[in-house]
Amino acid sequence: MPEYRRILLDGAVVETVRDGDELVAGDGRRVKIEDARHLPPVVPSKVIAVHLNHRSRVDEFRIELPDAPTYFHKPTSALNSHQGAIVRPEGCKWLNYEGEVAIVIGKTARNISQREAGEYIAGYTVANDYGLHDFRDTDAGSMLRVKGSDTLCPLGPGLVTDWDFHGKRLRTYVNGEVVQDGSTDEMKWDMHYLVADIARTITLYPGDVLLSGTPANSRPVRPGDVVEVEAEGLGRLTNHIVTGPTAIRTDVGAQPTESEEVLSTALGGDWEFRGIRPPRR
Repeated sequence: MPEYRRILLDGAVVETVRDGDELVAGDGRRVKIEDARHLPPVVPSKVIAVHLNHRSRVDEFRIELPDAPTYFHKPTSALNSHQGAIVRPEGCKWLNYEGEVAIVIGKTARNISQREAGEYIAGYTVANDYGLHDFRDTDAGSMLRVKGSDTLCPLGPGLVTDWDFHGKRLRTYVNGEVVQDGSTDEMKWDMHYLVADIARTITLYPGDVLLSGTPANSRPVRPGDVVEVEAEGLGRLTNHIVTGPTAIRTDVGAQPTESEEVLSTALGGDWEFRGIRPPRR
């Protein structure tokens, strides 16, 4: 399956094709993958994410899915790349990973059927739909700061075409240990459904990204942690967590909170154990 990566090479943004352990630019220049400075593999006009889709995640929260999926938007200013730093703002504590598969649109899509949807998909990449749950009390409806804060949408390492999304393993690692372990087969709504659903009323353009949902066991990470998301056939997206250089301003806006809503979501939806928490990191 062809894999395409965007990197910085000699100070310029360059599209490359993977050839073993090297990336090859159109003019023949080669760079070892381990030496490359990666960029997000695509440049979307928008990033749209489904709230809940994996059965294990739904079971974890002890809820029932609606008849159709619901979505939220991540601004493109949240984009990040393979090996990029994920910023947890100073004063925030509840930053969660969510390993996912990202759908990348290949041509303009509007009012298409599920059967047609595959023709409009350029390929797939790996995503980590980080959530800054400190702002969940104020942004639970829009998820704007929870999911849209700067750096919280890493994609990569590359765009893989001709990838069959059926029966693929999806794992997340924190400091080398498996923390999420799921499969695309536990998704209620598959990739074609999601594309066709969104495209009913929102035109999707080449490069646009749809995040397809995460398995169970999204949990908080802290500065110094290394988080990797691996999707079978798509590669492994690696990022590290850092503390932001400045604190959240206190002279405007809502402040980070630690309500039961915040803690229950960050620690896994343990609603029946409100007020009884595991040791905090």
